[in-house]
Amino acid sequence: MDLSVIIVNWNRKDLLLNCLSSVFKNISGLSFEVIVVDNGSDDGSPSAVREKYPEVILIENRENLGFAKANNIAFRIMKGRYALLLNNDCILKKGSVEALYRFMEENPDVGICCGQLLNPDGSKQNSFSSFPNLLFYLTNESLMKILFPKRFPSKYIDYRSPIEVDSCIGACMMIRKEALDSVGYFDEDYFFFFEETDLAYRMKKKGWKVFFVPSAQIYHLQGKTVGSGSGARILFYRSRYTFLKKHYPERYWIYKAVIFSRVFFNMILNLFGLAFTFGMKESIKEKFIRYKDLFIWHLKGCP
Repeated sequence: MDLSVIIVNWNRKDLLLNCLSSVFKNISGLSFEVIVVDNGSDDGSPSAVREKYPEVILIENRENLGFAKANNIAFRIMKGRYALLLNNDCILKKGSVEALYRFMEENPDVGICCGQLLNPDGSKQNSFSSFPNLLFYLTNESLMKILFPKRFPSKYIDYRSPIEVDSCIGACMMIRKEALDSVGYFDEDYFFFFEETDLAYRMKKKGWKVFFVPSAQIYHLQGKTVGSGSGARILFYRSRYTFLKKHYPERYWIYKAVIFSRVFFNMILNLFGLAFTFGMKESIKEKFIRYKDLFIWHLKGCP
């Protein structure tokens, strides 16, 4: 079989059904299976999948096991030579999967590739990322991408052909099963966020390459899967620290000190913003709450 499409779901029935519709509508010319791993949803997601897409392989977990563990369950039973990991808030465009598949077939040294993620209005999202870099935390990541575009590629450049990147955003990426077997599956210490960065880092160390293929385009309703509130940000920071401690142990406390300082600075900055706008600016209020909650979480020892 050419491809195993793997979708992890938790209480997003409508998004999941739309995603599945785009899969069966837009993938053509490839033999593929679809595996949905449901993480203990109570919104009727499993029954809806069984009713509308009986051909889907449905795995029902009793609880939310997280992104890494849920995908690993699917990896163990997949029959495809490639796994296409797809967030339930993604909608495939026609030809996108075929473009990724062709690229992988033509480049046997590539372990992971991804396409261009798009907002609903067609504007570009970040589709790939650089490995954590102290320069990003000491200065500004966006500034570094502007000053050093070859070292730090970004969505602001209109790429016409595939480029090698550090890591792909996990919303939609294709993974070679051979490469996956050679380095191991996702590290289950990550519940959500950074598991794809960790996998790419391990693949690079084994000699596999990671590429961005701009001709493959996918709509992504960013933030619909885990939300964008304080809980999601704490989850992101926890995963970031897991990655840093695992791969940069000698610099871990430097990274953590710099990141904590930035959290504190942003909290104060948004507090002043609240004062100057008399608390009327909702976006500033939301940012202040997120940074305040992150600051308190750090003071508690990052539980």
